[in-house]
Amino acid sequence: MRFDLPNGSSVQALENVSLNLKEGELLSVLGPSGCGKTTLLNIVAGFLAPTEGQIVLNGHHVTGPDAERGMVFQQGALFEWMNVRDNVSFGPRMRRQKPAQYDARVDHLLDVTGLHDFKDKAIYELSGGMQQRVALARCLANEPDVILMDEPLGALDALTREKMQGLVLKLWKETGRTIILITHSVEEALLLGERLLVMAPRPGRIHKEYNLPFAELGVGADLREVKKHPDYAKTREEILEMIWDMEEEIMGRAEVEQ
Repeated sequence: MRFDLPNGSSVQALENVSLNLKEGELLSVLGPSGCGKTTLLNIVAGFLAPTEGQIVLNGHHVTGPDAERGMVFQQGALFEWMNVRDNVSFGPRMRRQKPAQYDARVDHLLDVTGLHDFKDKAIYELSGGMQQRVALARCLANEPDVILMDEPLGALDALTREKMQGLVLKLWKETGRTIILITHSVEEALLLGERLLVMAPRPGRIHKEYNLPFAELGVGADLREVKKHPDYAKTREEILEMIWDMEEEIMGRAEVEQ
């Protein structure tokens, strides 16, 4: 992906990025700011068309947004004038499904996400964590093949974030959906990624790939116990050092350019 600038120059946001995603896989993507994580997610979502290359899902080319790919943003992007249940059922209603087709699914999602008792509440009456639960439930109500998550837990406090990480794992395992999660948190990437991609910047590219056991171990478990796994701290330190070296290189380049 190349962005052409008004002054005639350009920025190569992504280069030679190629990957295959298996059905039902939970992929986390990590890297320093400016490495193209969100750009990659926006291309998969169909919000951006790549300068070169293609995205193929289930045998057809991705050419724009579609209900087969659901997006969960850092901020819930919810409809403030609707209550919780109307937000969750918005997608099926827009697809002109009848209540008999989606009522049971929506009620189940409200139960699973702990929102049943809040279904008639206005969005502004909910905490940040509860709003993100609504965003997750709304995404799942559309029954997408792939769920794309762009820093969905980044604005939450530590305790709420940990609870939401557990919920993401629960929903992943229960629904069998394919998930791509973008995060700046090394801990979160380790906990939620069956497969983890570390990206490097300028241009954005896949630097290293990990296959990890922690997502499976974390389903229905205490995530703080998962973090005690002997390989967790070792992998965490390895990735932190990797990203720190990238940041140092970026800062060094910036000083030279000045």
